[in-house]
Amino acid sequence: MPDGSATAHLYRPKLATTLAEGYGLAAFRQDAMAGLTVAILALPLSMAIAVASGVSPARGLYTAIVGGFLVSAVGGSRYQVGGPAGAFIVLVAATVARHGVNGLLLTVLVSGLLLTLAGALRLGSLIRHIPHAVTVGFTAGIAVTIAASQIKDLAGLTLGAEPGPVVPKLIALGQALPTASPAALGLGLGVAATIFAVKRLRPAWPGMLIAVAAGAAAAWALHLPVATIGSQFGGIPHALPAPRPPVFNLTLLVQILPAALSFTLLGAVESLLSATVADRMTGRRHRSNMELVAQGVANVASAFFGGIAVTGTVARTATNIRAGARSPVAGMLHAVLLLVFMLVAAPLASYVPLAALAGLLIVVSWNMVEKAEFARLLRDRRAGAVLLATFLLTLARDLTTGILAGCALAALFWAVSRLQRRWANP
Repeated sequence: MPDGSATAHLYRPKLATTLAEGYGLAAFRQDAMAGLTVAILALPLSMAIAVASGVSPARGLYTAIVGGFLVSAVGGSRYQVGGPAGAFIVLVAATVARHGVNGLLLTVLVSGLLLTLAGALRLGSLIRHIPHAVTVGFTAGIAVTIAASQIKDLAGLTLGAEPGPVVPKLIALGQALPTASPAALGLGLGVAATIFAVKRLRPAWPGMLIAVAAGAAAAWALHLPVATIGSQFGGIPHALPAPRPPVFNLTLLVQILPAALSFTLLGAVESLLSATVADRMTGRRHRSNMELVAQGVANVASAFFGGIAVTGTVARTATNIRAGARSPVAGMLHAVLLLVFMLVAAPLASYVPLAALAGLLIVVSWNMVEKAEFARLLRDRRAGAVLLATFLLTLARDLTTGILAGCALAALFWAVSRLQRRWANP
């Protein structure tokens, strides 16, 4: 039965609702299996997203463990699973390049505070009204940008300073093609092909983990000359770091504020879209303002533990539901299981080739694009204009510009249509 979001329960976590309804051993077993399934998906994905974002893979795991636990424990959705998201790769990479890792951590912290404030001000319902064409457009733009960012590692290219914008990046990558490594390219494409094949032939199997593990085994057994997590980052720590706040000063705060606003906007949109998808799959209703507060708390905690941006993710949330999750306990257990991996099996991550992670993210980029919906919206003149404006400006400028331009254009079309109806029916 849908549990709604009555005014009295606007800021009650769904975990509290679940426990109040009664929670037994049978539900825990289902949550444990769902949590294990999601952890298997999140393990390689969290590391891949971190590497693509310009930070160490360990920071992706910190994000999934700390942020993922809190998103489920405090959130307004029964099934939401949080962690690092592919949509943030471009923003995180740009922030690291401009302000360094400490600047990134401060950005995540400020974004968390702003998300909490947005939830406290009950802005969740407003964010959910962003036009559909805008969400499809910026998601496609992010996917293209992510795919372009993975070409270097996928092909093992030797490249100096890699440009940030897509077009200059592609030009630089094209000029570096003579340095391509056949071993890296074959390995990366093999991982991508394996993920697609497993999804088609055995959809219940953890295709991403199987493909990345097979790629690491092949690189080790064949002594392939490819960069790995170990050679690039020195491996994965065996435990979480001690919490500490980012170094703070007023000058840095002013510098990172635009990035923090972009993080906040994207985090709010992504998390509420993911929660809405979960609602459609289960017939439940999430509490949007509680969800924003939870995302804020999770981002603040992630920054203290050295993690990157946290948000609810559609892929992990949908996997959680399909695996039979009954409550937020499943998402909490997924985080605990990732921590167990860090404690007992972290050295294995050193053997994972960067080309394998790039192949995984190429698949993620392909899956991010709502191809049928993109084509359908293009057939509508106004929706198509909003879609293309958002998509092209996301590629040419940045995510925030794309979203604002798309929303402004959609609002203009809405106002014109209202006027036309009034003139037609005076």
